Amino acid sequence: MARLVLTLFTVLPLAALVAPAQAQSAAQSVADFYRGKTITMAVGTSPGGDYDLRMRMVGRYLGKYIPGNPTIVATNMPGAGQMLVANWLANVAPKDGTAIVALSQNMAVHQATGASGVRYDVRQFHWIGNTTDTPNVINAWHTTGIHTIQDVMQRELVVGATGTASGSFLYPYALNQLVGTKFKIVTGYPGGNDINLAMERGEVGGRGSNSWASWKSTRPQWLAEKKVIVLVQVGVKRNPELPDVPTLQDMAKNDADRQVLIFISADTAISRPLVTSAGVPRERVEALRGVYEGEDPFMEAEEVSGGFRLIEHNCPFLNVALERPALCSLTVSLLSRLLGFEVVREERFQSGDGRCSFRVLMDKPRAPDAPPFQRERKS
Repeated sequence: MARLVLTLFTVLPLAALVAPAQAQSAAQSVADFYRGKTITMAVGTSPGGDYDLRMRMVGRYLGKYIPGNPTIVATNMPGAGQMLVANWLANVAPKDGTAIVALSQNMAVHQATGASGVRYDVRQFHWIGNTTDTPNVINAWHTTGIHTIQDVMQRELVVGATGTASGSFLYPYALNQLVGTKFKIVTGYPGGNDINLAMERGEVGGRGSNSWASWKSTRPQWLAEKKVIVLVQVGVKRNPELPDVPTLQDMAKNDADRQVLIFISADTAISRPLVTSAGVPRERVEALRGVYEGEDPFMEAEEVSGGFRLIEHNCPFLNVALERPALCSLTVSLLSRLLGFEVVREERFQSGDGRCSFRVLMDKPRAPDAPPFQRERKS
């Protein structure tokens, strides 16, 4: 099922490879085309959420790896549960490889179910890559008294959502219809960060969806303090980190409902995808995908006993770090949060090593209550 959803993005229709585009692109190399150009990188949420943060993190470095080194400009286009930006990519954005969207993974399911407002066809988009395959989760806020999904079978839980095209609406709605939960879904929030603020204010009692990876990287203190109660996970199988949390399909009452819930869970295989528009010449699409597939001249990884080593050959803030060594501790803390394991620096530019290297200790998971920032210990 996950393969079927992925195919919606990877099929390259013949109409997108028309002869005029091929003839024009053949006369100009990818590097020549992108040199001096600006790529608009858009996301359908407000600033501060997981989609936005991932887009900006990737966009910060993307230009270095695309031939011609174009400038990357990030922009937010919230609206209609991220459907607004999907419609923009299909109907307004240039079709030459200078528009990239951090697309909601739910757009394929939304189209397949015949939802209103769809003016895109995900089969026309060119899939570049995705940043994670983590499950999504539905959560309650700690003040609600809701502790399990069974509690929501007995009493109402108000959850925030961006729009009806988003997983934050689709997942709790499906459970209401097929399982009998009592989610009250409040839509209209521009992005996930806005829903987080609404939970803190007591405006809603949970989120209809957020990725598990996002909770770990953006709100680890909330997990450590048990402010976020994970009720159900969305994926084709249980995540090893959430062995006791049921999936949507675990809740099904019959096989037909189970198949439906598996279908709407399958898009986690392309979680947080980056796509570009139809009509982009094949060689430019391949260059954009090469950002994910090619070797990184600035960072490499090698396996070592008990884990692996990350080697950084080019520090983006070396001059500042020489004056403010504490900044390097931030790098170690950030790597540990993103990877979920303890990280120890072994080499550093400041010591004359000519590079920075970090050992990731796979046998030492990061403590759930670890502070988001701490000074690195000497190796």
